[in-house]
Amino acid sequence: MRHDRRRLIKAGFLVLSLGAAQLARGANMLAVRIWPAPDYSRVTLESDAPIKTTQTFVASPPRLAVDIEGMQLNPALRELVGKVQASDPNIAGIRVAQYSANVVRMVIDLKHPITPQVFSLTPVAPYAHRLVLDLYPVQAIDPLEQLIQQRMAPSVPATALGLPSGPASVNDPLGELIARQSQSSSSAALPAPMPPAPSVTTRRQDVLSKPETFMDSPGRAPPSAAQDRTDRLIVIALDPGHGGEDPGAIGPGGTREKDVVLNIAKMLRDRINASSVNGNPMRAYLTRDADFFIPLHVRVQKARRVQADLFVSIHADAFFTPQARGASVFALSQGAASSAAARWMAQKENQADLIGGMNLGGQDNQVQRALLDMSTAAQIKDSLQLGNQLLREIGSVGRLHKPRVEQAGFAVLKAPDIPSVLVETAFISNPEEEEKLRSEAYQKQLTEALMRGIQQYFSRNPPLARNRGL
Repeated sequence: MRHDRRRLIKAGFLVLSLGAAQLARGANMLAVRIWPAPDYSRVTLESDAPIKTTQTFVASPPRLAVDIEGMQLNPALRELVGKVQASDPNIAGIRVAQYSANVVRMVIDLKHPITPQVFSLTPVAPYAHRLVLDLYPVQAIDPLEQLIQQRMAPSVPATALGLPSGPASVNDPLGELIARQSQSSSSAALPAPMPPAPSVTTRRQDVLSKPETFMDSPGRAPPSAAQDRTDRLIVIALDPGHGGEDPGAIGPGGTREKDVVLNIAKMLRDRINASSVNGNPMRAYLTRDADFFIPLHVRVQKARRVQADLFVSIHADAFFTPQARGASVFALSQGAASSAAARWMAQKENQADLIGGMNLGGQDNQVQRALLDMSTAAQIKDSLQLGNQLLREIGSVGRLHKPRVEQAGFAVLKAPDIPSVLVETAFISNPEEEEKLRSEAYQKQLTEALMRGIQQYFSRNPPLARNRGL
């Protein structure tokens, strides 16, 4: 007995003497994942214990070296090399090797300089310990610039793209302006030097909020009164919920919420881009157009940066029991939730940042969240009007869970100046509704219902002219 006690004490001293670095040697890599996106590319390393790393960025050629301490090279880490997609906007390739007896070195070859954010996440939901490397381009993509380029793209001269020439798109004021400018410039004997590019705000102001006279050549006759008008581009921000590390709810048949809502958002985007309201062209902007994660407050920031007129977040509901069914529409509440179910739903959706993985160490997170708390009574009033129109149309193609718009403190609805709603398309936890959500026919019906609701909202609430001082 005394001998056993002495042996246990000796073993305890041995463990303490090993120190943290030696104990970390037991960490094992469970899985590795790469999530490419235009905004940023994410590399996730999942292990059964916390791991420590040091990072070194080399500018030329751009690459990030990451030393993982207390780690042995295993099949999961080797798989990382083959997971890089050629289409990844930021990562050119990844190399891994056993750098020393206790360190694995990972070198991420980059397509351009990046600003890395590296942070750890504690176990949550199905995940163990995660080390996340978010690789942001130094030259960040401006969503408003992107939206304007998309709007201009169909009207770029076909010869410049090596395509057959064809007519300009109908009801495309930006396309007409660009085409006119191209014709004017091509008549010159020598190409004139390009003027400094205007800011995105100026371009939006000029192209979308002014009469077409600013593009006229000197000596051209002034436009008639009929021509002297402004086409108002209506921008709808569509927000497919979840994505990347966060699959959202998963149905009994394995259907993932993040996949279904992305499909619906893309269908709705195409319908919006082909539509107009009272002669005003429409354009949809997706907060994500592929399988990657975006923190909740960043979704709102994106909508505000493109000066969206509406924000529609698309989800697929889930509940504890498979009996729950029907679609719902939610708006923000400044006070208490309209029901216990609405409060529960908001709490569940607001946990997306924990599962998807947000860098809580960012210095400006507090400031950003404070800005997003500036919800106004006017925004909520408009959101309820939008929600009622959508709910009425959704009810014509499927069952409603509640006959009225519910309200709660959804973080993703806190844009103070954009009417915002969250649509729960159906209960993915219900086997019958999961099957409907997987059906392309139902997705199209739902898309048409959402489109009708948006158009009816604008027919009752015409968009105001844009402020030229923006």
